[in-house]
Amino acid sequence: MEAVVENKSVNAPNRPYTLERTRNIGIAAHIDAGKTTTTERILFYTGLIHKIGDVDDGNTVTDWMEQEKERGITITSAAVTCFWTQKATKANENDIYKAFLNVPHRINIIDTPGHVDFTAEVERSMRVLDGAVAVFCGVAGVQPQSETVWRQATKYKVPRIAFVNKMDRTGANFENALNDMRKKLNAYAFPIFLPIGAEENFEGVVDVVNQKAIVWGAGDIANEGLNYEIKDIPEHLKEKAAAARQELIDAVSNKDDSLAELVLEEKPIDAPTLKAAIRRLTCKIELIPVLCGSAFKKKAVQVLVDSVIDYLPSPLDVPGAEGTEVGTDNVVKVETSDNAKFCSLAFKLWTDPYAGKLVFFRVYSGQLKKGDTIYNPRTRKRERVSRLMVIQGSERKDVDHAHAGDIAALVGLRNITTGDTLCDEDFDVTLEPPTFPEPVISMAVEPKTKADRDKMSEGLQRLAEEDPTFRCFTNEETSQLIIAGMGELHLEIIIDRLKREFKVDANTGAPQIAYRETITKGADGEGKFIRQSGGRGQYGHALVKVAPNEKGKGVEVNNKIVGGAIPKEYVPAVIDGIEEAIRSGVYAGYQVIDIKVDVIDGSFHEVDSNELAFKMAGIFALKDAFKKAGPILLEPIMKVEVTTPDEYQGDLLGDINRRRGTIIGIDAKGGQTILNANVPLAEMFGYATAIRSLSKGRASYSMEPLTFEQVPNSVLTTILDSAKSKPAARS
Repeated sequence: MEAVVENKSVNAPNRPYTLERTRNIGIAAHIDAGKTTTTERILFYTGLIHKIGDVDDGNTVTDWMEQEKERGITITSAAVTCFWTQKATKANENDIYKAFLNVPHRINIIDTPGHVDFTAEVERSMRVLDGAVAVFCGVAGVQPQSETVWRQATKYKVPRIAFVNKMDRTGANFENALNDMRKKLNAYAFPIFLPIGAEENFEGVVDVVNQKAIVWGAGDIANEGLNYEIKDIPEHLKEKAAAARQELIDAVSNKDDSLAELVLEEKPIDAPTLKAAIRRLTCKIELIPVLCGSAFKKKAVQVLVDSVIDYLPSPLDVPGAEGTEVGTDNVVKVETSDNAKFCSLAFKLWTDPYAGKLVFFRVYSGQLKKGDTIYNPRTRKRERVSRLMVIQGSERKDVDHAHAGDIAALVGLRNITTGDTLCDEDFDVTLEPPTFPEPVISMAVEPKTKADRDKMSEGLQRLAEEDPTFRCFTNEETSQLIIAGMGELHLEIIIDRLKREFKVDANTGAPQIAYRETITKGADGEGKFIRQSGGRGQYGHALVKVAPNEKGKGVEVNNKIVGGAIPKEYVPAVIDGIEEAIRSGVYAGYQVIDIKVDVIDGSFHEVDSNELAFKMAGIFALKDAFKKAGPILLEPIMKVEVTTPDEYQGDLLGDINRRRGTIIGIDAKGGQTILNANVPLAEMFGYATAIRSLSKGRASYSMEPLTFEQVPNSVLTTILDSAKSKPAARS
């Protein structure tokens, strides 16, 4: 491959690592495939840390939150910057061609979560990355969340290489993992490294391009995996390695014209030519090079970092960002260059206990210095940059400059949300923000003490700013504070963070369901309110007629009094009383809908009648009529759409039937089955967890309110019993 030609026109003279020598990569995979361990090993070999941490010990750089350490999972995507120079220091290492030998590179790594509840973290990381390393478990192959992150990478057109990890575990099988990628992900995936041995006998890898073996040794190894040897390929693997190289050449020449020419002319293909062709295809997302190794046992991680530099694109190798001119649909191309006007995307907000509010941003063009003024096209406001920092896990390093292609953090910006564009004022452009799924699970939350109340609303507001998939709102009808998120673990972490970061103790529970009441037939009712307590008394008397209204027509209250049975000035008081009774409910304390009420008659007392008495008469008259009119309770019905692989269709259908759901239709689309059903909201609490356990995490669902239907008698008694234990009227 030709030496790296550095383009003076796009790089600022004071830039320590040029754009050609910068890589922005994400590490993405299913839960427990080994993303954080792989990141930790990369940081060790690049010299950023001097002691390797382990997820099980809770001392890794990228899992720095208390909740991550306790649970051993990644919750928030962490950005780290490290530096790597390809070297040939070992004996025979010159036999292995490295495309960027002795050229120092800067790698910005984002370690993303694998849990489906934190899918937004992956979504926003993918939006700002140039390349990704998809990590797969050597035993399990392609897992459900691997499919999700793969789809996200495809959506944002992110080139990627695949790393089959855990080759040292019992049951590890490289071929199976490779076939899984081809079958389940439709990936044009070909190995550029093959394993030597497997399980406890995993010793190292065969470099398919250079036809050499890189060996660490079997079992646990000393010296943290820094010692490895370059050898000839073992006899029993020579044939397999030669076949793999031929297969790789065929695969690349199918899509790369310059390599196809050499193949047709039957010229020998050397390592530099093959590497250059693989890089071209990888950057165009037409080929997925596959590596293997064991991050935990510290084998083949250096090879992975070399491959990141060899094959994944620099910011100049991928198409430049595109935005739209503010207020129009005109597309504006954002040139990847230090010398262009400044333009960046804020992709993540984080509340830091020491620095305050951090805004992570990716620079697409231009450069930013401390003291510069930046402009937010959404708010039309300017802000001064007071502090710039590079984040390395939980450590912060202040910097003076951010260049094109960098990922850094700003401190102290106000009025900013995820997905905002930050740019020069005379470059008024909006970049497309990341998209986020709607929350799927909600929970009621209340502070334990009065003192917690104010702190809680501030805490929830700050958490909602950070996390676009977390919402909090007050339900108008039940007056409960509802929090909504992507899953039960997501909400559990939110409550835990409220307690630790904002010192708020909160109780949580299932949200109340907003039921409705209505009637099934017409009836008359009478209400009298007569009090005599010495002196002036109270007298109100009204008669009403109620009838069911058409569905969806709402409540109609009409004055049908003739001949002044109730004086004009008291009629509004009667209607007021009727409306109050409708709002607070009669049957079970829930709002009444679709009812017609006519005030037809009444009587009054010259002295004792007043507005309050007639209002009470209105309430009693409606309650009397309502009880005779065949009252029923209605429950909210949700329109639910479930997307699932075919094999889980039966289980999910059975589960929907158990939840009193009605299946409306079943469609097939792109290898997935889509179930449409109407299910009562009361039965949907906890569905997010149920659907994941039934489908091994591969099915997803969305729901929206549809209508109200009558509550079956079997459920009615429970609701009425719980209504009796509550205060009579609720607004």
